[in-house]
Amino acid sequence: MGERIVKLNEVAKQGNIEAFYGLIQEDVKLLEDIDELPFVDTPLHVAASAGGPQHIQFAMEMMRLKPSFARKPNPNGYSPIHLALQKGYTQMVHRLLQVDGDVVSVKAKEGMTLLHYAAKTEHLDLLVEFLSVCPHSIEDVTTKNETALHIALKHNKLEAFKLLVGWLRQNRSKNSMFWERKVLNWKDGEGNTVLHVAISENQPQAVDHLLASGYDLDINVKNLEGKTARDILQEQTQVNRRIEVLLRLAGAKRASSLPKVTSYADYLRPKVSLPEKLRIQRSRDKWSISEEKRNALLVVATLLITVTYQGILSPPGGLKQDDPKPVTNHESNTLAPVSSSSTLTFQNTTTSKKFYSNEAGSAECFEKPPFWLYIVLNSATFMLSCTIIFQLIPSGYFYVMFQAALFFLYVCYFASWTIIGVSFLTAFLLVFVSALLYNIVVRMDFSSWRKRWHKASQ
Repeated sequence: MGERIVKLNEVAKQGNIEAFYGLIQEDVKLLEDIDELPFVDTPLHVAASAGGPQHIQFAMEMMRLKPSFARKPNPNGYSPIHLALQKGYTQMVHRLLQVDGDVVSVKAKEGMTLLHYAAKTEHLDLLVEFLSVCPHSIEDVTTKNETALHIALKHNKLEAFKLLVGWLRQNRSKNSMFWERKVLNWKDGEGNTVLHVAISENQPQAVDHLLASGYDLDINVKNLEGKTARDILQEQTQVNRRIEVLLRLAGAKRASSLPKVTSYADYLRPKVSLPEKLRIQRSRDKWSISEEKRNALLVVATLLITVTYQGILSPPGGLKQDDPKPVTNHESNTLAPVSSSSTLTFQNTTTSKKFYSNEAGSAECFEKPPFWLYIVLNSATFMLSCTIIFQLIPSGYFYVMFQAALFFLYVCYFASWTIIGVSFLTAFLLVFVSALLYNIVVRMDFSSWRKRWHKASQ
């Protein structure tokens, strides 16, 4: 076996494809036998280390026959593409990535990926290419739990750090918001975020780049030693005044000044109250609902909104019309006296409260008590349907626009009641009751505790 591997690697060193197939004719299982070894210098390793034009062709042939070789570590812990990158054969790196872009996340010794090496050496063009072909590689960490941003700062590669942070800010992929918050607040093996590292390395430009760009940073997060970014700065022999000003403007505090938070263990020990049970159940239902059920609920809620809104445009009993004939007193030819007030009012000793209009264009059935029950139930159905849609649609930029559109529709709904005769006082009461019901339904959420626990766990 060892002799056959030596012959095959000699052929790979020459980049001779014809000689390679000559060896395969002698042993058709040669590549399979090599692939079974956990650590081995495959022909792809040898070709990637050589890097010449004929070696690129040979490497492409190996990738076609045995793509698993691209992830195989040699006895030194490096994959073929890591060897090509270390030796500066960028064309070989480009061609290997064309075949399999996910090799960017293949980890070499100490968990180093291609993105980590590019950040360490500040190879900006390769950084851009690696992030383009394998965006999720931004999450990869080394055995020291360091991201590419940690590595760039620790090796004083400011431009690489700015590029990585800029990519997180401008990325528009599905997981971009999650990556931005996760990576920028990621803690290495010592519990330090990139902000901690930037201050430890005395890099004011990096600190400015993080704080001045409005990123979702945990400014006052503690490392494993219980120190915040402000603590690390104050312990330095020569405090950088520029960093101190930046931290103060951002609201950074020392650990001793932070309020004491309840631990997750303290939260779990007590019995769960009934309101908390309802919030938990609602949260579970929200996250476990299937797409089919979600779509069905959205359709039903939309139909309910349509029906309830139509109930305003065409209320039961219709709308009052103008009377073309003057009203007379029985058989008299004189006009009947017209009341000085055109609205029905409910009187008390000190004030007059108007609940609805009696003019032309107003609803016909205001005098009937069941009509007021119709108004209340119709409004509640409309509000609950809007709330269901609020809860079921996914979050994001379009969600905010959709939420605004629903709010405008909500305003138009109650404005329509005033147009058909409901007084502003009655409309205000309806809005108040609807808002109260909305808060009861929506505020039963477990997310507020999750945020508090997230901060406490840091």
